[in-house]
Amino acid sequence: MEQTMLALVKPSAAPGAHLERVPVPTPGAHEVLVRVRCATVCGTDLHIYRWDAWAAGRMRPPLIFGHELSGEVIAIGAAVTGIQVGDYVSAESHIVCGQCYPCRTGDNHVCRNVRILGVDYPGCFAQYITLPAANIWQNDPALPPAIAAAQEPFGNAVHTAFATCLTAKRVLITGCGPIGLFAVAIAASAGAERIFATDLQPHRLEMAHRMGATDPLDAGSDVTGAILRATGGDGVDVLLEMSGSPQAIDQGFTALRPGGFAALLGLPERPLPSFDLTNEVVFKGATVYGVFGRRLWQTWYQTRSLLQSGKVDIAPVISHHMPLEAYEHGFQLMMRGEADKVAFYPNGLEV
Repeated sequence: MEQTMLALVKPSAAPGAHLERVPVPTPGAHEVLVRVRCATVCGTDLHIYRWDAWAAGRMRPPLIFGHELSGEVIAIGAAVTGIQVGDYVSAESHIVCGQCYPCRTGDNHVCRNVRILGVDYPGCFAQYITLPAANIWQNDPALPPAIAAAQEPFGNAVHTAFATCLTAKRVLITGCGPIGLFAVAIAASAGAERIFATDLQPHRLEMAHRMGATDPLDAGSDVTGAILRATGGDGVDVLLEMSGSPQAIDQGFTALRPGGFAALLGLPERPLPSFDLTNEVVFKGATVYGVFGRRLWQTWYQTRSLLQSGKVDIAPVISHHMPLEAYEHGFQLMMRGEADKVAFYPNGLEV
């Protein structure tokens, strides 16, 4: 067993990251050591790499970042049961306390004391990672490493989309980043009558159409007018907001019909300056559901079912595969909007 490993570290409170050789971690009594096969890049990782206001207020470097992974268990702690060396696993990235009120009442996905992998706890942009055994998810051995790693963000889309029934509904998905694209595919598999999808990037709209969107719309156009014309003036039944863009949020709620349902996952960079809560929520009788992470572990079982059934194929969204050493190229591709989702392979390419 090697004593050191390559890891992508956020070394200081500044833009960028650095590939370093650091000690291989040792699992504690309730932890496992995983050899990372694949780690996919999330929007959160871009915030950390750019070191924007959110990252500066949330993370305390130095720290290895990254939180979407698949890998092989190579050692287990003395108190670990139900997991064996050689198991092919992924991980829930939210480490919950199990003691606060939400945890004890079935809402541990909104734990008050949550620690997030790669933000508060050493992450997976590394050749090896230690993880709490309680956070381990067993994978089908046939699942490709990048798909297994991307189950974590796919689960965000599953949680958002399954917050209400989509069958025979007119659905608007605002923001066609990876999670928005996943949501398009889920809505299509659920039998949505019509799927509107908005973004500013033409290639993302093309991908949304490929994933099942019936009506890809340029977010810079008259989105609300187009939707109202297409629905006979009624609007959409369901809004799945994935962008965090104030403009997209306004468009989405304006296009939402009275009595409609909105599930919000996107994170605005700052409080919304002029959202019309009275007319777009209260007077509409709209139901609004905030989404944070995945319901533990309900969403993971739903995710497994969708992938194993073949009803949803997320492989097209993982557009680039590269060794961890090429991390700068991967981050630049995503920041320029030239990649949908990038997969890093810390221990060598598996594609």
